[in-house]
Amino acid sequence: MKIKNNDTVWDTFISHASEDKVGVVEPLAEELRKRNIKVWYDKWVLKIGDRLLDNIDNGLVKSRYGIVVLSPDFLRKKWPKNELEGLMQKEIDGKKVILPVWHNIGRTSLLSYSPVLAGRMAGTTKNGIKSLSGELINTIIRLIHMIMISFLFSVI
Repeated sequence: MKIKNNDTVWDTFISHASEDKVGVVEPLAEELRKRNIKVWYDKWVLKIGDRLLDNIDNGLVKSRYGIVVLSPDFLRKKWPKNELEGLMQKEIDGKKVILPVWHNIGRTSLLSYSPVLAGRMAGTTKNGIKSLSGELINTIIRLIHMIMISFLFSVI
């Protein structure tokens, strides 16, 4: 069975552990949506009867960026790791796709999980969701503008 053709292009996909949904992910997704960022968030996109893997794959393919909420729960779970792997594949050609967010995790824990992720600049939930969402929005808008400028110069 093939998934329905969904032409929606998302600005960002949010990869997270379900334990982080209530306190971090949902308020973050709401803040991004208020600022007109199109967010692929499982709770908003997935419906009863949807094929989970197909829909997550489609969300990853059709999202420009992936916000990855790295937490102790994220590191223990299989699904978020699969989503992270999908986002890493999108970066193979040198594009910046992954926007890491640290939540209740330190560099040492992350370093033992992934030195590559530990070495990236990341947002953090330490200063609150509003502050984090502002940083992410500015980053996403800047990256989209860079793509638009690059496209315009390639057409000229």
